[in-house]
Amino acid sequence: MSAPNAFFTETLLLLGGTVVTAPIFKKLGLGTVLGYLAAGVVIGPVLHGISDGEAVLGVAELGVVFLLFIIGLELKPTRLWQMRRDIFGLGSAQVIFTGIALTFAAWLTGMVDWRGSIIAGFGLALSSTAFAMQILDDQSDINTRYGQRSFSMLLFQDLAIVPLLALITVLDGPKQEAHPLTDLAIAVAAVAGMIVVGRYLLTPLFQVIGRTGAREAMIAAALFVVLGSATLMQMAGLSMAMGAFLSGVMLAESSYRHELEADIEPFRGVLLAIFFIAVGLSLQLQVIYDHAFFILMAVPVLLAVKALVIYGLCRISGSSHNDAIRIALLLPQGGEFGFVLFSTAASTGGLLSDSTASLLIAIVTLSMALTPLAVALSKRLMTADAHEEIDENFEGAGADVLMIGFSRFGQIAAQILLAGGREVTVIDFSADRIRQASSFGFRIYFGDGTRKDVLRSAGIDRAKIVVICTHTREITDKIVELVQAEYSHARIFVRSYDRIHSIALRKVGVDYELRETLESGLVFGRRTLEELGVGEAEAMAIQEDIRKRDEQRLVLQTTEGPQAGADMLFSKPVKPEPLIKPKRSVEVIDASDDLSEPASI
Repeated sequence: MSAPNAFFTETLLLLGGTVVTAPIFKKLGLGTVLGYLAAGVVIGPVLHGISDGEAVLGVAELGVVFLLFIIGLELKPTRLWQMRRDIFGLGSAQVIFTGIALTFAAWLTGMVDWRGSIIAGFGLALSSTAFAMQILDDQSDINTRYGQRSFSMLLFQDLAIVPLLALITVLDGPKQEAHPLTDLAIAVAAVAGMIVVGRYLLTPLFQVIGRTGAREAMIAAALFVVLGSATLMQMAGLSMAMGAFLSGVMLAESSYRHELEADIEPFRGVLLAIFFIAVGLSLQLQVIYDHAFFILMAVPVLLAVKALVIYGLCRISGSSHNDAIRIALLLPQGGEFGFVLFSTAASTGGLLSDSTASLLIAIVTLSMALTPLAVALSKRLMTADAHEEIDENFEGAGADVLMIGFSRFGQIAAQILLAGGREVTVIDFSADRIRQASSFGFRIYFGDGTRKDVLRSAGIDRAKIVVICTHTREITDKIVELVQAEYSHARIFVRSYDRIHSIALRKVGVDYELRETLESGLVFGRRTLEELGVGEAEAMAIQEDIRKRDEQRLVLQTTEGPQAGADMLFSKPVKPEPLIKPKRSVEVIDASDDLSEPASI
């Protein structure tokens, strides 16, 4: 028997670690992140199942890229502009003050000179976007005020990696030719190019693909956009995650955002899990063993210094005690960009030695592992009268009413809701209908309403009523079944296709159904009566009587069968007559006659 392919064996180990640890640690209340880290330590340093953790980490960083893309989809450019004070004010203050404090602490150890202390201090000042955002997502806290402020600081840290990498070149001296202004110009040009492409090319691209109805093409296009933007930013000296985030922001106002989020989400989830496992794989137990005392002292100092600085800055900038505590204990760890910074500094040979870089990476990794415990501790430090404030900006989704299908029937119903001051999130799977509706000012999103992930992305968890107005009975029934099974909190209003469909919908327990032709037929008949001379009041009374009879008959048919209630119908007996008179008379044959002889006609 031949040996299994090493690539597939390692992939199997990574996926197996995800499958085994996630439910166990989730059940224990420790969170999936800590479980993935534990799986990585067991698979790599303990069992030596995978030796090259750095290679796995490089691929798994795509999980962070996809995560930032999805976050970008949730933030319209206008919303991002509203967050500018937190991003550039609070974010820059956190990096600067934390970096200075940790630089001084690194210099006091005597392990590095003042130049190495700056790199170590500011590298440790960066937090882990992957860990923090995964924890926020697990707890559904991304849209809370503390979640938004945490994200603002993380976003600035992603921007800060560019000047920090340039700082390595400056501190290392004129060993190689450097062009900081040129590098800055390239980065700015890349960002500007991303904005132009995202604004004018991406939406038309997805419109063309959407009209084909080929879902695999839509998924391929989504992956192409994410990876392409990430690669462009990396070539310009920015982080790949920043490129993915910008492309997400540019698509935040697109009608296809929910479909894109649903397509990318599975890749994001799996790759991010593998990223955390890869962090555990990269943990060098020998380095920890050789410097155990120093690490046991350094990790708590790192967590404490960052937490205190972040708490103080948040309180000064207006956060409540509870929010400040949550942010401080969510972001005290070192970040994945620290790996990049320390490795780059070590490769120059003049700022950090290889052993020092390995030691710093071990400190960052252990600080990541302690993050879930720090988050759990934050709940004990919060005041008892905590009142969490939710940011109500759901960026176009999450309204009280989720309408699936923007048919003619749905368009009229939406007009009533909008006139009543209600927000409506509408999804439809027809690219042409979306384009036509957008030209009249309607805001609808592209998405398949039969998919659970699309409904979740469209905000069904926050919807009070789900209105189903699709074009085919089969699709309607499938959506009804899905919503009843997965989102029982929402009331279900359905446009039915005929009387038989209405009876079937009532039997499965929808909250309200209405045949598309019922009301129009009633109004049409009433207006005809009025035109024939019947008074308006009498015609209205007749219309209301017919409506009540129809409802009573439907109730009977639902319980007793389709034939029930036939006596409630108004009908005039019809005497069957031939449409064309026979040309010859017919003589009735008596039973006693001999049928063997032809009858006379």
